[in-house]
Amino acid sequence: MKVHVTVLPKPSVLDPQGSATAEAIRHLGIAGVGRVRIGKMIELELPDATPEEEIHRISRDLLSNPVIEDYSIARA
Repeated sequence: MKVHVTVLPKPSVLDPQGSATAEAIRHLGIAGVGRVRIGKMIELELPDATPEEEIHRISRDLLSNPVIEDYSIARA
């Protein structure tokens, strides 16, 4: 099975790359852009029998920094 793990900065954490991207979009003349958050998406190919708990453990302990980042999991 394929799993997509999306990792983004927590809402309370400053995201300078997101802020710079939002500003660049405004400089392109596109109005109405709100907050932009920059993160990463990791695709994992795992055995079909992989327990959900193990996927969360991989995401929490290896793919993200739980102090400053949140993650979400979606089966692809």
